[in-house]
Amino acid sequence: MPPMRAVLVVNPKATTTSERSRDVLVRALRSEVDLSVRYTRRRGHAMALAREAAAEGVDLVVTLGGDGTVNEVVNGLMTAEPPAGADGATLAERLPALATVPGGSTNVFARALGLPREWPEGTSMILEGVRLGRHRTIGLGRADDRYFTFCAGFGLDAAVIHRVEQARRRGRVSTPSLYLRSIMNQYFLASDRRHPAITLERPGEPAEGELATVIIQNTAPWTYLGDREINPNPEASFDLGLDVLALRQLRVASTTRTVTQFLSRRPDPRGRQVLRLHDTAEFTLLSSRPQAFQLDGDYLGEREKVRFTSVPAALRVIC
Repeated sequence: MPPMRAVLVVNPKATTTSERSRDVLVRALRSEVDLSVRYTRRRGHAMALAREAAAEGVDLVVTLGGDGTVNEVVNGLMTAEPPAGADGATLAERLPALATVPGGSTNVFARALGLPREWPEGTSMILEGVRLGRHRTIGLGRADDRYFTFCAGFGLDAAVIHRVEQARRRGRVSTPSLYLRSIMNQYFLASDRRHPAITLERPGEPAEGELATVIIQNTAPWTYLGDREINPNPEASFDLGLDVLALRQLRVASTTRTVTQFLSRRPDPRGRQVLRLHDTAEFTLLSSRPQAFQLDGDYLGEREKVRFTSVPAALRVIC
């Protein structure tokens, strides 16, 4: 039986790996699969590389990078034209499987799949999964025409991510303290906390208006603060629809209480200012003024309207 054909998509700017460690990874993967290595050269390039790999009919695409690289590869796979498969094969079965070697600063997607935080341990687990044929099929989220793996944000959290990205471009290192300072600056200095502008609409349900900020999850956790899971929607799952947490107001007392709730060991945010939806198939967010927008921790600019849908059983992943 010929070896599995695989493509390794490498972000050479991955923050936790060096050229030497990449060489070790490549040798380890080549011990199990017929491997081609392709490096990203610009933002969006991983999407094109993944689309090409799917069209070539490879069995597996491996990413080495952070959550942004994973998001691009997933979007490349989901918009690819894979070769025809066996009769009755689903799109997930026709597409290459995905394996993620953690190489970024946070690696939420890989850790949500149960992979270790460090790339050597993650690689070992992936190789074991390849040898044993161990995989699962996960659902994805979609925001308009773009897919996401673990989270999206409309409002405050996306604006914080924008601040962090600007700081990193100025040479700052991504740390929990940088995120905390960015949250405080955005909340107190740059947010219009008195005039909630967002409306959530669902088919067949009354609209929920005057929302200040919205967090969407396709799995739990939403993110990590160092080793600490942050879980606004702890019941979110790759096997279900989308979960939503929205704050109706950004008053200091109620916001502090809600943040404290989802930072707790057993998070269950509740209160008059909290709207939560579980296992949701479809909804639309509209705003009377432009809102910051992010997918999988990547800031994508400002939007006034985004339609979200759950895409069940979308992609096979090695785990």
